[in-house]
Amino acid sequence: MSQTYQETLKSLANKYIWWKTPDEAVAMPLRMIAQVMNIGNYADVQLLASLVGEEMLREVLRQAEAGWFNQRSWAYWHYRLGLSVVDCIPALPVRRFA
Repeated sequence: MSQTYQETLKSLANKYIWWKTPDEAVAMPLRMIAQVMNIGNYADVQLLASLVGEEMLREVLRQAEAGWFNQRSWAYWHYRLGLSVVDCIPALPVRRFA
């Protein structure tokens, strides 16, 4: 990864994963990207999308864990990335207890 790529990810991590250091947050890229997708402002979301690409954003949705997205962001990203079929959005991930 380029220096600019790493610096940009760390900058976003510092803003959106405030409970961890930027290095710790970047070590969990799917979680970090999901957090920006879920609560990021428009400029940060556009920056992230241009940095990681739409296929990575799709992968984050496919591997999302419970609590990573709210319903509104979940629906938005499925529509934006072409992962929904006419008014049919998959259910949010949920935790399961044995």
